[in-house]
Amino acid sequence: MVLHYYFHSLGHSRSKELKGNPITFYADIVNAMLIRATGQNLQMEYIRSLKLLDHVKLLEKPGKIIPSGDIAALVYLWNPFTIVACVGLSTSPIENLAIILSLYGACKRQAPLAAFGWVIATHLSLYPAILIIPMILLLGYGPDTPPRKLFLQRRNVEVGDNPPNDRCCEREEVVHRPEVPHIFSWRPVIHFLCWTSLWSVYVLVLCGISVKRYGGLWELFKRTYGFMLTVQDLSPNIGVLWYFFAEVFDFFRNFFLIVFHGNILFMMLPLAIRLKHRPCFLAFVYIAISSMLKSYPSVGDSALYLGLLGLFVNELADMQFSFFLFCGYVGVSLLSPVMHNLWIWRGTGNANFYFATAMAYACLQIILVVESVSAMLNHDRMLRKPLTELQDGKS
Repeated sequence: MVLHYYFHSLGHSRSKELKGNPITFYADIVNAMLIRATGQNLQMEYIRSLKLLDHVKLLEKPGKIIPSGDIAALVYLWNPFTIVACVGLSTSPIENLAIILSLYGACKRQAPLAAFGWVIATHLSLYPAILIIPMILLLGYGPDTPPRKLFLQRRNVEVGDNPPNDRCCEREEVVHRPEVPHIFSWRPVIHFLCWTSLWSVYVLVLCGISVKRYGGLWELFKRTYGFMLTVQDLSPNIGVLWYFFAEVFDFFRNFFLIVFHGNILFMMLPLAIRLKHRPCFLAFVYIAISSMLKSYPSVGDSALYLGLLGLFVNELADMQFSFFLFCGYVGVSLLSPVMHNLWIWRGTGNANFYFATAMAYACLQIILVVESVSAMLNHDRMLRKPLTELQDGKS
């Protein structure tokens, strides 16, 4: 949205020159490389966690641990949504680049890089601002691991055979062992907040200088963030808000604006509490929810969270309705342009034809988020089951 405002401010000829530049193609290539590097980092932490929990069977089975980074990069590059966004010269690959850059920097615990990506992503689209919580958790806890109580339970099993007098001292040592994950570190978080403030001031100063002759920062915020929050343009898109606000009475418009935008905020805290041990997966859930409820979604948003979904191919191997979701996405992708053509160009249909595909698309996204979260929690329970049986056997 901000990029479109810049294009409009620069003039038609200059914006056409920028849109004809293959920068979106290169952005997608860099996105895939960053997703692959992030996946390799997450997989290394996943294997390390399995070794600490002594889940040797999962590591010894051939083909059990799939290279998630390679899978995620291939899913992102060969996703039809990514190809459509690139061919259509959409600016979504640039927005996705900023988001992925922030996740990569947070996984590597590089506060300046994570802060830069988050500030640019928030500046371009506003909705990535909710990723501040996964960023803090990634920098504080590190990449995704099973819950910390599993590691403590494993250590308690190890010291369970010792005499009672020595157990208390050994358990205190176990809690503070460096190999036990989830020891929150405030130092990278403070660095991240400082760098965020620095990059924010830098971006605001540059924006103030570039749009000074067009009304200043206030006009920029009004035409970008205000435009997204007030849903002024009701042109048909793959979302559902355009149809709803075209039908709702003006008296209730402000109320439902608060409801729809507040719905994203209401889900942030419960998900963060439940998935605090998996901040990168939490970021995927946030991105999927914002893509579903944002004012003006695009296929580039779906390409991003579907690519990030590949990072958790090992944990989500037992996810239900995966074949149904695949067929649903294929069906909606084929029917949506057909219904749009029947309604807009041929005039043989009406708005309900196209809105039906948008509703089906929203339902598929809801099922994807619910089932992925459920599968991730079931995977954590699966890791806990052998430890519980071992502890019960010794007791």
